[in-house]
Parts: sequence; structure tokens; C-alpha cells
Amino acid sequence: MKWLVTGAGGMLGREVVDLLAAQGAKVGARTRRELDITDPAQVRLAIKTVAPDVVVNCAAWTAVDDAESREAEALRVNADGPQLLAETCRAYGARLLHVSTDYVFPGDATVPYAEDAPTGPRTAYGRTKLAGEEAVLSVLPDRAAVVRTAWLYGAHGPSFVRTMLRLERERDTVDVVNDQVGQPTWTRDVAERLVWLGTHPEAAGVFHGTNSGQATWYDLAREVFRLTGAAQSRVRPTDSTAYIRPAPRPAFSVLHHGRWGEVGLGALRDWRVALSAAFPGIRRST
Repeated sequence: MKWLVTGAGGMLGREVVDLLAAQGAKVGARTRRELDITDPAQVRLAIKTVAPDVVVNCAAWTAVDDAESREAEALRVNADGPQLLAETCRAYGARLLHVSTDYVFPGDATVPYAEDAPTGPRTAYGRTKLAGEEAVLSVLPDRAAVVRTAWLYGAHGPSFVRTMLRLERERDTVDVVNDQVGQPTWTRDVAERLVWLGTHPEAAGVFHGTNSGQATWYDLAREVFRLTGAAQSRVRPTDSTAYIRPAPRPAFSVLHHGRWGEVGLGALRDWRVALSAAFPGIRRST
């Protein structure tokens, strides 16, 4: 199989490329500078050159707060770009795996969001990502998979986990919000599911790619401190009013993983188990 990975310079994109390379796959990796997914000529050239069986779209506008004042720009990257990729994949007979987000939901639930739960984004970022999902599934209903993920961390790029590692070294205490609930997720676990989906063409539609269980940012920070051997009491709880931002953060963005069972897989492992497995590599790279 041949693969094309867009957004290959990002946290998840680099993980996908590394995993495919380790498996000996033929991979065309394109960073944001190397491929503008909103440019038809560039997209056609990339797909024609690589001739991929599968395209993994990790390219996205991820500046959540900036999207509030620049929604048109975010829409081009998060919706127009994926639609162009889908249309080009259709023309060349390739499949498309598209990475999306928990922000497509309103974030006010009390039970995990199922893959087919009603959406209702409350931010510009969420609206643009939902538009991208809809475009991809409309163009390639049987040859595309949308993988929603959230709270990512890994060996590459900035993340909350890496920030906590730095702050543990620099400060006596850190204040972390304790009223936002989600699922800390290791990029390697998501990358493995993306590769699995790419090798199983019968698996299409929406999947939730987050580690199991749930936590607040405060819970996650305490676990990071524990893994470093630092006192967890140095992490102090606060609430979202201490960090007002242009885009409101979801109070509850826990995702359900029912679709994996339909294709013969279980949910991704618990977030604490994943963090423990990821931790040595993240710490070395921080």
C-alpha cells in the first residue's frame, strides 16, 4: 500500500508517518509548507505523484481561539481543504481518513457522546471542523472514515502534558482547571487506529479515537506529576473562570467508542495506562 499523510509536521501527523515508516510502508509525507490542502493544483499534484491507496488528512486549523475572529480562514482549511482532498481522492480512486474533533459537540452532556449523537458546536473551530466532516462523508460516503479525537499529547509538538512537565520543573505549584472533563489521548494510539482503518477498506463512517475513561485537566496534571515522582499536592484545582478565552472550552467532551466494536476492535486503552506507556518518550523529548 501507498500512503499520503497531510499535515505531516504536526503532532499526530508525525506519529502516523513514524508508525507507517516503522512498518515499512511507502509513505508520502507532506507538511503544511509542502502541501496547502486548499490549493487544487497542489492537491492534484501530490496525489498524482504519490498515487496513494490511502490519504490520511492530519492538516487542520487548530488555533481554537484565533478561529473566533478568523472563521473564514479556518473554514478554508478545516472544510474546503478536506472537501478538495475528498474530491481528488474520488477522482484517483483513493480512500480518505480525516481527523476531526470533540468540538463538533456542544460539550454540555452528562454521558459520553456516541458517534451518531447530535452535533452542535459552540465555537468557530467546532463549526469549521463539522463542516469538514460533512463534506468528506458526502463526497466519499463509502470510502472515507472520520476519526474524532481530543486532548492529544505525544512525543512531537506542544501539548498539555509537555507543559506540565515544564511547569513541574519551574514552579512550586500549578493551578489547573478541574471543571472540564475529557479524555487524555496518546497520539500513538490514534495513529495505530488510523493505520488499521487504512488497511480495512470496509470500515467507513465516523469513529471516536480517544483513550478510554475520563479525567479533568487537574486529574491529568496530577498524574503527570505522579509519573515524575513529584508531589501531586503541588497541583491545585481551579475552575474555568480563572482562564477566560475567546472560544469557550467544552465542560464535558467524553466520547463513546461503540463503532470500534462493530468492526471487531475494542475501545482504545484507558488514558492512565496510555500515559504511563507514553511517558518515557515524552519526557526524553521535552
